[in-house]
Amino acid sequence: MKKTLLAAAAAILITLAPGAYAQWVVIDPTNLAQNIMTAANTLEQINNQIKQLQNQAQSLMNQAKNLTGLDFSALAELRATLSATNQLIQQAQGLAFNVSQMETEFRRLYPESYSAATSGTQMALDARSRWHNSLEALRTTTKVQSQAVQNFTADERTLTELVNRSQSAVGALQAMQATNQLLALQSRQSIQAQQLQITQDRAAALEQARQVAVQERAREVRRRFLGDGTPYTPAAVNFYSN
Repeated sequence: MKKTLLAAAAAILITLAPGAYAQWVVIDPTNLAQNIMTAANTLEQINNQIKQLQNQAQSLMNQAKNLTGLDFSALAELRATLSATNQLIQQAQGLAFNVSQMETEFRRLYPESYSAATSGTQMALDARSRWHNSLEALRTTTKVQSQAVQNFTADERTLTELVNRSQSAVGALQAMQATNQLLALQSRQSIQAQQLQITQDRAAALEQARQVAVQERAREVRRRFLGDGTPYTPAAVNFYSN
């Protein structure tokens, strides 16, 4: 650009030279060239400033994209499905999930041994309660399993939406938020698997405890039938005195 301006200045000097002598106007070529060089430098600085402003504007646009939030949240849906499964567990009938209450009921219904003061009627009632606890534990397990199956459709829809949002993210913040929600979905599924495992293990444990209690009840009933005296000894009986 500088060479072009110098050539233009020389051409102007050559063109104006005859007229200058005729009109007695004196032009200093050196001063004119310096002025043109100064103007060229100034123009170059202005161009550089314009480029810097353009780069800053582009940087601000990129920052705005990176700070743009994701206009989609699956948190409410994830919490709702998790809450639905948790409510099924809290509404479970039979032996309570509360630690202190469960321990008291377990000691009463699943004793290590029966005392002589326990009536046969009470043992029968306890056996009925144990059967009911096992039935309700299995019922709760099937409910939680059914809820988990219902959640599959919602999980698939949420997963598809989050993946699409992540792939079409315009900035780092949107991509990060979509990734965090994908991790939340994975955590919710993990918690649901734990809830299902808890109900299954509980049903199995109560059934095993019921079988142990049945054996203990049978032992006590047999002891009471035999009594504490001399056991019965079979002997031949002659009804006709022969």
